[in-house]
Amino acid sequence: MKIDRIDHIVLTCASVEKTIAFYARVLGMEAVTFAGGRRGLSFGRQKFNLHQQGAEFSPRAHLAMPGTADLCLISAVPLPRVIEHLKKCGVPIVEGPVPKSGATGAITSVYFRDPDMNLIEVSTYD
Repeated sequence: MKIDRIDHIVLTCASVEKTIAFYARVLGMEAVTFAGGRRGLSFGRQKFNLHQQGAEFSPRAHLAMPGTADLCLISAVPLPRVIEHLKKCGVPIVEGPVPKSGATGAITSVYFRDPDMNLIEVSTYD
């Protein structure tokens, strides 16, 4: 077997609606509804499926909890524009910009938290 790419990731949320509002406003993701009313966030060729805490779909992660994700997203715009946008949105930067290692090389990253306290890293390749 050989894996090509990630298709989707599931986030367990304290509030699906607050999560959608945050990711749409701050990260420009598109809210989607699929498969009988399930909710998610679409971006590029990927999406986040959202599970409401206490009403998760099965099968699910063994310990599905809000705030347990640590994600790195690659920005289509330069990092200074990302930082400026985060400031305009009132999103505090936890760390960065700092040099890191991405899947295919050196990246520069900023870190912040979503409404469930998941750690979100937004990066650009150097």
